[in-house]
Amino acid sequence: MLTFDDLLRRARSLAGSGRPRALLGIAGSPGAGKTTLAERLVRELNADGGPWAAHVPMDGFHLADAELERLGRRDRKGAPDTFDAAGYAALLRRLREEPADSTDVVYAPGFERVLEQPIAGAVPVEPAVRLVVTEGNYLLLGTGAWARVRAELDEVWFVESDEEERVRRLIARHEEFGKGHEEAVAWVMRSDRRNAELVAATRDRADLLVGSAVSGPR
Repeated sequence: MLTFDDLLRRARSLAGSGRPRALLGIAGSPGAGKTTLAERLVRELNADGGPWAAHVPMDGFHLADAELERLGRRDRKGAPDTFDAAGYAALLRRLREEPADSTDVVYAPGFERVLEQPIAGAVPVEPAVRLVVTEGNYLLLGTGAWARVRAELDEVWFVESDEEERVRRLIARHEEFGKGHEEAVAWVMRSDRRNAELVAATRDRADLLVGSAVSGPR
């Protein structure tokens, strides 16, 4: 059975494989524990020295609510076509191809959960970073611009979780960031459920399956 130490060793081996910079993806359904695992990995990897690992979330590529309204997709926020997948793939390529002797900081967008909006230039990736850990729902999706994302990643791990616990976390998260209980339940049962089913169908494309007991809750 995999342990967190096993995952740390595997992540370190990616960073030490001879390439200037490696990219590790962590995929999984909404609420599976992707962010918690990514943040813990980066924190532990950086604990023994300078910032040579960085966390770059896919969520920074959410389309803004104003654009979702224009496109008529606001009620489906979180679906694959409510992200700038091509922009995400382009950033991953830039991170991969940045020369080892570069002195430039690469800035990635973040996501503000209270506002539920992307924030430009919120995540700095320092020149010393040798491993980028990125996480999101659709890293293994093979359609449209999402197919370019998988091509930029050295490995992708898929986080599996107990379905009842995953749904409970999602409802609690929506409540934490402003939704009433009934509204949160309705959103999870409608929008998040469809997205989770789509993501679950991509698990066979992962290089490694990670249980939620190892990843921890998100």
